[in-house]
Amino acid sequence: MEKHSKRYVSAAKVADLTAEYTLAEALDLIAKFPATKFDETVELSIRLGVDPKAGEQMVRGTTPLPHGSGKKVNVVVFTEDAEAAIAAGAETAGLEDVMAKVSDGWLDFDVAIATTDAMKKVRTLARILGPKGLMPNPKSGTVTDDVATAIKAVKAGRVEFKMDKSANIGLGVGKRSFGTEQILENTKAVIDAIGKARPATFKGHGYIKSIYISSSMSPGVRLASSEFSNY
Repeated sequence: MEKHSKRYVSAAKVADLTAEYTLAEALDLIAKFPATKFDETVELSIRLGVDPKAGEQMVRGTTPLPHGSGKKVNVVVFTEDAEAAIAAGAETAGLEDVMAKVSDGWLDFDVAIATTDAMKKVRTLARILGPKGLMPNPKSGTVTDDVATAIKAVKAGRVEFKMDKSANIGLGVGKRSFGTEQILENTKAVIDAIGKARPATFKGHGYIKSIYISSSMSPGVRLASSEFSNY
């Protein structure tokens, strides 16, 4: 017999964790789950039906969260004009000096932005930044010469999503302290963005196979397919 944690058992007293729920119902259930001493992140776990081995079926992109992520975002900018980047809100900025710190193992930031010229050098950090999901990328708007706009966007709650090698996407959509309506609107924005990122080469049904929503320490609640069947 499978053994569950105390937190799972407590949550199971509130909801049938084998059932499917509308997004509104799922959020109501999460609000009733046992609370922790910290403000948990509300997270989505999305399983896609694409072939993760087919390069043309890679799913990635960005989307703004209408109500932000609730997370303080530390930004580093690779640029020759560090002063302007700092003035625009970056916590750290520079080029060779910042690259040297990263090469020595410093990764104390959430998002990396690079100007187009700086990116020519930053590519040498791919083996360090890539596995951590921190590599600047034009598709995510983090390779740009409009550094101020990029910083503002990520600080305001723009999130990046990228499918992993098993065709899964996981990302936060807010904090448990948010109102239910705020999390609901953030979640819908993410589902819509992923739905619109459907690869042209994917044919048929089942692009989004399943979605679970949870808080950091809670079990996942499965969303009814009606919440994403349009995609």
